[in-house]
Amino acid sequence: MNLISFVPNNGRKIATAPVFESMFNEFFNSDFPVSFRNGSTQKSPAVNVVESANGYRLEVAAPGLAKEDFEVKVDKDQLTISAKKTETKSEDNSEKYTRKEFSFFEFKRNFHLPETVDTTNIKANYENGVLHVTLEKKPEAKPQPARVIEIG
Repeated sequence: MNLISFVPNNGRKIATAPVFESMFNEFFNSDFPVSFRNGSTQKSPAVNVVESANGYRLEVAAPGLAKEDFEVKVDKDQLTISAKKTETKSEDNSEKYTRKEFSFFEFKRNFHLPETVDTTNIKANYENGVLHVTLEKKPEAKPQPARVIEIG
């Protein structure tokens, strides 16, 4: 058995780290998860999943979108959250862009729902750049209060 000593670097980058390794780490530690579709990169917003006694809440960070840009649907045990932001064509030809950096995109995230989720009672609202999806648990999956059982 070999004993390997560990010295934490307290979040500092080690000067001897290979360039490829640091690029690899930056790629997977970015703010948005990146997926590949048709050979190009596509950024998907980050999602928080919060569980409570009564259900689950998904928080999708998607600033700059409107609630009309989202589609939330459920099919059997699969929840799909997607959004599409497209560039609107302007009829005003009096302006000419010298540089245009706005990016319009679309994303799609799928979530496998546990059997405890009541798929008929899913709610969603979009506020301050965050889409909140509330998934209630079935009544039999919610915690029941303790009860005393009489011995006969």
